[in-house]
Amino acid sequence: MESTLPKPAIVAAEPARNATTIVYWIVTALFCLQMGFTAYAELRLPQVAEAFTHLGFPGYFRVELSWAKLLGVALLLAPVPPRLKEWAYAGFAFDLVSAVIAHLAVGDGPEAWGWAAGTSVLWALSYFSWRRLEATRATLLISPALQTPARSERA
Repeated sequence: MESTLPKPAIVAAEPARNATTIVYWIVTALFCLQMGFTAYAELRLPQVAEAFTHLGFPGYFRVELSWAKLLGVALLLAPVPPRLKEWAYAGFAFDLVSAVIAHLAVGDGPEAWGWAAGTSVLWALSYFSWRRLEATRATLLISPALQTPARSERA
């Protein structure tokens, strides 16, 4: 006779998965708002265009970077294959690290590179909680032993 009780391993994994899911969506929403705002500012605000000139970047790079950020935000929020999310996270990592390096290279202080550093913390929390969710999902999908009754229960 087969038991209808939930499997202990699956039941134990659900609260942790739910907490990770909540953390992921809160941090990812904050991160995407920040990146979306910076993309908008790079496209529309003249003082941001001046900052790019101060850093030594050409004007077209600011526009290109803004559209890449908007595409990355869309990929993080949409249900897309994991590989695309991975590329979006990689692009954001390059962007944030490059922003800090560019500001440091021209001698800017923490008031200039602090936003990129703070956004990097949001990036890290979002990325690592997403990786944790993906690992949990893979474990539940790959481990049929967690979802089938034990041999003694079937006999």
